[in-house]
Amino acid sequence: MSFKPSGQNSVSPYLVVADASATIKFLQAVFDAAVLRTFPDADGRLMHAEARIDDTVIMLADAAPQWPAIEAHVHVYVPSVDETYARALQAGAASVQAPMQKHDEDKRGGVKDAGGTTWWIATRVE
Repeated sequence: MSFKPSGQNSVSPYLVVADASATIKFLQAVFDAAVLRTFPDADGRLMHAEARIDDTVIMLADAAPQWPAIEAHVHVYVPSVDETYARALQAGAASVQAPMQKHDEDKRGGVKDAGGTTWWIATRVE
């Protein structure tokens, strides 16, 4: 028996956000995320959820008094930073940085979603 579930990566970001359902919709719209599972409580609050973006599982939950929302930064490589950045803005994210190439091989931009997570989106161009 494996030490981890089949198809899971070894390290996953765990986001505690203000509205986990909205974050999942954002991940689906922007990154074509596949929802793997959700565990709502009796009031519909997501106690735990998992969504796959490419080869990585993002875990997340709704904030609660004992687990307040925490702003986080997550870096994601995508086939087209410009297209993904545009989709993120259309999905309601705020621009942090328009896509640009600086001092490395990546063209990178950043957006902040309504739940407080900053998503750094990059494509290797050289």
